[in-house]
Amino acid sequence: MALPAPFAGRLRLPAIVAPMFLVSGPRLVVEACKAGLSGTFPALNQRTSEGYSDWLEEITAGLAAVERETGRKPAPFGVNLIVHPTNTRLQADLAITCRAKVPFVITSLGAAREVVDAVHAYGGIVLHDVTNARHAEKAIAAGADGIIAVAAGAGGHAGTVNPFALVAELRPIAAGKLLVLAGAISTGGDIAAAIASGADLAYLGTRFIATEESLAHADYKAMLVASGSSDIVYTAKVSGIPANFLKPSLVRAGVDLGAISGDSHKLDLGNEAKAWSTVWSAGHGVTAIADVPNVGALVETLNTEFHYAIERMKHCVA
Repeated sequence: MALPAPFAGRLRLPAIVAPMFLVSGPRLVVEACKAGLSGTFPALNQRTSEGYSDWLEEITAGLAAVERETGRKPAPFGVNLIVHPTNTRLQADLAITCRAKVPFVITSLGAAREVVDAVHAYGGIVLHDVTNARHAEKAIAAGADGIIAVAAGAGGHAGTVNPFALVAELRPIAAGKLLVLAGAISTGGDIAAAIASGADLAYLGTRFIATEESLAHADYKAMLVASGSSDIVYTAKVSGIPANFLKPSLVRAGVDLGAISGDSHKLDLGNEAKAWSTVWSAGHGVTAIADVPNVGALVETLNTEFHYAIERMKHCVA
């Protein structure tokens, strides 16, 4: 399908840099958009609604400067809002989002018609995180403009279904809507595979933690470079929602790896920042990380890999 506004004609690669808790900030967002990928961040990465508003102003000013310098519109940016009863900031942050006319909003942990209507009122679009068909159907019923299929292997809160299988299951549900695939996507070839599988856009998170512009601690970035897929542990013990974490950070935090099965915790947003600051998240795509470049250089590499993958596919058919 043709990409809808605000994406049409503004992406160098069909990809979004995912909003990563305690990792994504204005510098990462601006540099991603400047390089041609949509940058995003969670509103809760700022500790207050006032701080969130300040970040929106900083990003808007940064992207305006990019447009003046280059003479072209950078890729659009987006914001992640947690739509869950424990997020006491939702209404205040939604009002700020609407005033700033953020191009697109990513909702998580709840599909709410009132959020969709508010964003639509100023001309923005809403994408919703899902891990299964039931949640996808609820998102579409709530008026979402697209679905982010969070498959097995994704960093952070992740699903358990294979990426190809999840796209095949959700494509009919998202008919006529944007379908974005998340889960172990770290290279340009992965982006090409996501599009070939039926997704409209790819969603990259873990790979962009290991960049100069991310807010992640240097030790976190070094751990990503040193880790492989076998170092990823899927558990709800950290935040109450099943998510993928780096085993070395779990061990360092004193988590008993032998007692993380049978998770039955409840989400506690009040404790979320404390937990994720000491236990670090990553997806299976960590296996492709070997360096910590700046965003511009990384996107150049992704672009080369993407087009190489397309050419390779051409030579695989008669």
